[in-house]
Order: sequence, then structure tokens, then C-alpha cells
Amino acid sequence: MEKPVLTAKKLTKDFNGYLAVNDISFEIGKGEIVGLLGPNGAGKTTTIMMLLGITKPTKGKVEIFDLDFEPNREKILNRVNFSSAYTNLARRITVFENLVVFAHLYGIENHHQRISKLLEEFELTELKNILVRNLSSGQMTRLNLCKAFLNNPDILFLDEPTASLDPEIAQKVRELLFKARRERNISILLTSHNMEEVTQLCDRVVILNKGKIIACDTPLNLTKMIKDCLLVVTFDAPLAKVKEFCSNQKLNFQIPQPDILEITTQEEKIGRLLTQLSRGGIDITDITIKKPDLEDVFLKIANQKYELPKN
Repeated sequence: MEKPVLTAKKLTKDFNGYLAVNDISFEIGKGEIVGLLGPNGAGKTTTIMMLLGITKPTKGKVEIFDLDFEPNREKILNRVNFSSAYTNLARRITVFENLVVFAHLYGIENHHQRISKLLEEFELTELKNILVRNLSSGQMTRLNLCKAFLNNPDILFLDEPTASLDPEIAQKVRELLFKARRERNISILLTSHNMEEVTQLCDRVVILNKGKIIACDTPLNLTKMIKDCLLVVTFDAPLAKVKEFCSNQKLNFQIPQPDILEITTQEEKIGRLLTQLSRGGIDITDITIKKPDLEDVFLKIANQKYELPKN
């Protein structure tokens, strides 16, 4: 079995008694896209800062490319890159000049050609001579992504990679990430609050809460951990009759509109419920079943109403 390209072992970061990250361990495989999720303050950014060597762990260690990070810092960092929607680049020079600076830092040969190609891919060519301080937030996000791809990294760390982007450009960014994985087998660790995007991009998801890993699995398996789904029924019957039926059956229900009934139940019980509604004289005109998605998992964790079982 191929060794992981990144291994975090018992990482801990204590800020004067506040455990921002508490004894976490995980791996990223070659060509794998892993989502690092959690509520604000869960420890995501601190974790990435430790993986990049910007913040030193209080305890634990990081191995990248089967090398200990600290003694091999320069060798490792030459093969990784980072992009955040919230990172500011030099504002008083142009888009092109910013990229030239980073190209020199990474020692990239033929950097003018490389920069021109990336500017075209991220649709920034027309802005290359614009001062960075004049860019919109979406344009700045794309510029940060250009910077992240400059050195053809083997591992890419992305913090909210499509924040502030319009849907069309965001989809193009996702396609570029898939292309980089397909053509170069690049590994990616990303954070995002767009759960649909995480489901689309990620092979696995690591969920942090209060500095600890509470779940690590595929997006599909994580949603399966929530057993309930939502049955939405449009009905043609007296409202009092519907309420009486649901109360007698001790259902977890609500009626958000006079002809809409929402029942939280387990999927395998839906058939029997529909039969009971029909036999109770409640005519059903439409049915929708809303299964849990990754956003449901995230919201339950963020609201601290649910703790996922560990595998």
C-alpha cells in the first residue's frame, strides 16, 4: 500500500491554556482530496498553519513526503503551496508583478510563460497590469489561487478556495482542481463552508469540533450516520384531522403551511406512514423525501446538538 504524502501525528496546539487543536491525527494519500471541516473556532486554520510550519505544534509531529517536517522544512515547502481567500498580497504592485515575486521565490524557470498560462486559466489576463489594491474580493481569490499553482505543487492547502467567486468561476476552479489531480495526482487539503462543494470535491472529510477530530469518513458515509430523513407531504384534508392523526401516531411533525406536512422519520418507515395517512382519509397530492446531506451533518455539529460516532 502506498505511503501517505502527509501524516499528522497527535498534533496539539495550546495557546496559554486554550487548546485550539487537541491531539489530532490523520493522513492524506497521494492524489486524495480531503476536506477539513468544522464550526468557526474548531481548529481548522490552526491545523493548516501547523502543517505549513507557520505555527509550531505544542506537541505532536508532521511528516510530509515521508520526511519529518522541521529538519526538512525547505525541501518540503518547495513542493507544497497554500491559498486562502483571506490572504492579502502586496497591494501596491500589479497582479503580474505579485506573481513574478513568488515565481522568483520558488525558483521557477520560464516563469513568464507559467504566469501567463495561469492568468488565462483563472481569467485574470485582462487584469495583469492592475494594482492588487484595486481588485475585487473575487478577483483576489483567483489571484491567490494563481499563486498557489505557480510551483506545480504536490500538495495544495486551500482555505475557502471559492469564497467570493460567482458560481461560474467557482465551478471552473473546481474543474481545475480535478484536472490537477487527474494529470499530476496532486493531493489537496481544503476547508470550505460550501457543503455541496465539499461533497463534490472530497474523497474524505475530517470534521473538527473544539479542537478534536470527531469524525473522518467519506461524505456519503457521514450522511448515513444521521438516520432520520424528512418526509414532506402535500395533502388535501382538514387541518384538524391531519394534526389529530399525527398526534395519535406520536409523530415528530410540523405543518409549515396549511397543506404541507413535514414528518421527521427513518427512511424505512416512510412506506408504512404513507399507507397509514391514506387509510386515515388524508389524500396525498405530492411527496418529497429529503435525505440528510453533509450540510445537515455540519449544522448539527455546529449547533452542538449532535456528536457523530467515531468509526
